[in-house]
Amino acid sequence: MTDTDIQALFDRIAPVYDRLNQDLSWGLHRVWKQMTVKWANPQPGDRALDVCCGSGDLAFLLANQVGKEGQVIGLDFSSQQLAIAWQKASQIIPSPPINWVEGNAIDLPFPENHFHCGTMGYGLRNVPDIPRSLAELHRVLKPGAKVAILDFHRPALPLMQGFQQWYLDNIVVPTAEKFALKADYEYIFPSLERFPLGTEQVKLGKAAGFKTAIHYPILGGLMGVLVLEK
Repeated sequence: MTDTDIQALFDRIAPVYDRLNQDLSWGLHRVWKQMTVKWANPQPGDRALDVCCGSGDLAFLLANQVGKEGQVIGLDFSSQQLAIAWQKASQIIPSPPINWVEGNAIDLPFPENHFHCGTMGYGLRNVPDIPRSLAELHRVLKPGAKVAILDFHRPALPLMQGFQQWYLDNIVVPTAEKFALKADYEYIFPSLERFPLGTEQVKLGKAAGFKTAIHYPILGGLMGVLVLEK
């Protein structure tokens, strides 16, 4: 799929994106996102960046940590996902310190050494140029800042690989079919096959200039968080 195809896909699924995340993960996505934000280590008053923010879950968690003196920017290339995020934010009183920006993960519209921390959820697997995306994250983060990147992964163990295929075939695609999105969600397995393994992601992070890179497998390698420190 091209970058334009993926953008159109996320625009289409935006109205049911939160519902599908909840149903397909049995609610565990909230735990994984909390873990991701903890690894990013946001502090009160920080400027935080959530790339590929989607409907805003990680951005909201970051906002809780940076407080009213901090600032969060949620960036996504899907205008429909950003519309959902903005709508959710408008229902919170007092309003969280979040600005929503339409933009691309491989060409971040921010200055160098600007953010104290960052996150990315389910985005790195979908960018057209992973090394460039990581280099852009490195560019906009301050020295010593951390970014935590959550995504689906290909597990190393054959047993878990078999479970993942069963889960995609029997849970993900049929659930998406109920929302007339079967074709959209069938892209997941090919995207997993192309996605670098955790060890490869570590190498890519270091090649992008990060001084430390650690990949934490979750659920037997079905999920993972790549933590990079500038």
